[in-house]
Amino acid sequence: MTMTSTAPDDTRAKRNVAVLVAAQAILGAQMPMIFIVGGLAGQSLASNACLATLPISLIVLGSMLAATPVSAIMQRWGRRAGFLVGATAGAVGGAVGAYGLYLGSFPVFLLGSLLTGIYMSAHGFYRFAAADTASDAFRPKAISYVMAGGLAAAIIGPQIVKLTSQAYVIPFLGTYFAVIAVNVIGSVLFLFLDIPTPDRPSQDAPKGRSRLELLKTPRIAVAIICAMVSYALMNLVMTSTPLAVVGCGFSEGDAADVVTSHVLAMYVPSFFTGHLIARFGAEKMVAIGLAILGGAGVVALQGVEIGNFFLALVLLGIGWNFGFIGATSMLAAEHDVHERGRVQGLNDLLVFGGVTVASLASGGLMNCYGGSPVEGWTAVNLAMVPLLTLAGGALLWLVLRPREAKLS
Repeated sequence: MTMTSTAPDDTRAKRNVAVLVAAQAILGAQMPMIFIVGGLAGQSLASNACLATLPISLIVLGSMLAATPVSAIMQRWGRRAGFLVGATAGAVGGAVGAYGLYLGSFPVFLLGSLLTGIYMSAHGFYRFAAADTASDAFRPKAISYVMAGGLAAAIIGPQIVKLTSQAYVIPFLGTYFAVIAVNVIGSVLFLFLDIPTPDRPSQDAPKGRSRLELLKTPRIAVAIICAMVSYALMNLVMTSTPLAVVGCGFSEGDAADVVTSHVLAMYVPSFFTGHLIARFGAEKMVAIGLAILGGAGVVALQGVEIGNFFLALVLLGIGWNFGFIGATSMLAAEHDVHERGRVQGLNDLLVFGGVTVASLASGGLMNCYGGSPVEGWTAVNLAMVPLLTLAGGALLWLVLRPREAKLS
């Protein structure tokens, strides 16, 4: 009598990953577009230079505020409904932003940014959707492959900016028109998504842990902290980068190229990050990611030549990839299906809350600290130190905790 083992069938999961990769590439292109021009447009509209990055901050704030409602929509009506809501909000946000530019109204432009944040929130759930129908073995790879779709977005988005930013008399108006088109076209992809809507729990079904109980789970708490720090540091530095590059005497095209290299570095490693997590463990990959983020700050502090900007932003992208995907994999393995909406919404609420603070701080540090762009850029990169200390300490505590338990 021979024993046979059946390999898990990930056919459905691979189809969903293909759809989500395409969505990441097309719909995701709007994020580098907005991050390139948002601060520059804000600088042209705001009466106070310290508020230049406020549009980007409001995108992140909108994402934070939308995280729990979007997660609840997906839990009740499915991933497709949530993603279509996000794409619709992205198109409306682009339209309102374009109208703000046309009027020369900073408040209207900010409203468009806030609405765009709803898209950004839905976009953040692509990685979780990739795991929904995947086996345990395929889950880290599925998450990683979907994140790799951002590679195309990294190329498409900045090139659209180059073609559209000066297409009209009003700078950047064409870019926001392009954002509308990206959302309309990309939303069609979700018709091909095949992820079952979670069953509504019966009265006697297990309710799962409360949000407080989830936060008290060590691995969940550390995963959220590391995801929050990885994303916040990436946003802190990237938000200021176009302002720093242009402020140090380089062109808007140079700024777009630096951001392109950064976004490529964010997503190229995703082709193998999942394999590395499966082999070495999520905690080790998060630790490596945090170390690389620290290296990005060191390079940025060495000077403001264009080469420094390129290398620092490449390291920033790689560090974010390892840190954020590693933390996402840690979180995805630590909750049950009926806890999915609760824990994922809580995670993104806290992550994007931290990113909102980082984005607001970025503009203030860049434009209002010291008397020059160089001093502002230095302040931005020094601000990475306390956040890296927090995440590194939390991860170290988690790794050492089992050893302490054995000794006690």
